[in-house]
Amino acid sequence: MKDPKRQRQLWYVIGGVLLIAFIAFGATSFKSNLTPYVSFGDAMSGHRQVQVAGELVRGSSSFVKGANELSFMIMNKHGEKMRVLYKGVKPGNFEDAKEIVVIGRYHNGAFYATQMLVKCPSKYQGLEKPGATSGS
Repeated sequence: MKDPKRQRQLWYVIGGVLLIAFIAFGATSFKSNLTPYVSFGDAMSGHRQVQVAGELVRGSSSFVKGANELSFMIMNKHGEKMRVLYKGVKPGNFEDAKEIVVIGRYHNGAFYATQMLVKCPSKYQGLEKPGATSGS
């Protein structure tokens, strides 16, 4: 007969190896799915998927309804501008955007966004508090 203590130790070793393999797989999968925020220059120099954020350049957007293609410019805090091309539904609050975050890749002179997040000013911004009087 087999020694039960030895058999239990074997199962502990197998379980430990499986646990370590699962943790390693999870960590590498998580790391490969991270999309870092980068500067415009870093986005333009690399060919990997990244996130960039900027302010919408007023009057720079055009939308082709039939093709669901949105083209616009964003500007970072240093005044640098970048052309963004996005294929998808144009957000209803797009023109009111305070900041736009796009996820995608830069190539052929434009940033091709696969995802877009439009950050708008709060709808409560500028409202007076109840009971406050305006000085006229």
